[in-house]
Amino acid sequence: MTIYLIGSLSNLEIRNIANRMRKAGLVVFDDWISGGSDMDRCWQEYEKLRGRSYKEAIKGWHAKNVFKFDKTHLDNADCAVLVMPCGRSGHLELGYTMGRGKPGYVLFDSEPEKFDQMYQFCTDVFFNEDDLTRTLIELNAG
Repeated sequence: MTIYLIGSLSNLEIRNIANRMRKAGLVVFDDWISGGSDMDRCWQEYEKLRGRSYKEAIKGWHAKNVFKFDKTHLDNADCAVLVMPCGRSGHLELGYTMGRGKPGYVLFDSEPEKFDQMYQFCTDVFFNEDDLTRTLIELNAG
């Protein structure tokens, strides 16, 4: 079973979470973070320098390449875990994965200030990494 770990490029804790999951015997995909925390900002600056709008930029080679990379690995994963805090892109990735009938989990870094009932779409939510890891191990053994 492969777990696609979804998160923000600026959340460097993703690397530690992925390593702890691997140490627990899970197969985790988190290679998307290797582009660095400034990747999206650099891409945006580059596109603006070219005079391109967002609508034009997402049709460019860089955006298509990054999208294809992420989508390929999302498609190949058996489930996804969204690590909070995370933005729109991560939530879209989680929704896409779950829309394909795969389990999707959220690992909150703390109880949210504003409750949101839509997280009921998720297979489960966690506030403790150990509980999440145990659940994933059970799913893997399933």
